[in-house]
Amino acid sequence: MPETLLRPLKAPRSRRRHKTSGFTLMECLLVCLLVGVMATLTLSVAQNHRHRVARLDAVQALMRIQQEQEGHRALHGLYAQDLAALRGTAPVSRQGFYTLGLLDIGAERYTAVATARGAQTHDSPCATLTLMVDKGYPQIGPSTQCWNR
Repeated sequence: MPETLLRPLKAPRSRRRHKTSGFTLMECLLVCLLVGVMATLTLSVAQNHRHRVARLDAVQALMRIQQEQEGHRALHGLYAQDLAALRGTAPVSRQGFYTLGLLDIGAERYTAVATARGAQTHDSPCATLTLMVDKGYPQIGPSTQCWNR
């Protein structure tokens, strides 16, 4: 037999498999999906942290109001009717994240309120922080979590 007949036939060039380098479309889509999920989680955690830090602005402002109210009561025998009568207080918190006010003011009690402004309004469970003082005993609201405790 001739030697050419015993040789294995080679597949035509079009049917040969070429080794390719690179990524498939599925691999690229999977990587994009994973990056998107990780970015979403990171942004959510960062937003929650920013809200929590901004709440400190309200807590500090309410504590300052409490301190000034107690000083006013010691001098005058009753709590101040508005923030203007208190030293070192303003209608807006120091960093500007909250609007401050007084409610339910009486000789023995008052409620100080910090209401979120701007981007802080998206902090829905803690958009309004309250400090109710009755006969010198404070109660915080709406929850201790909002007060970062």
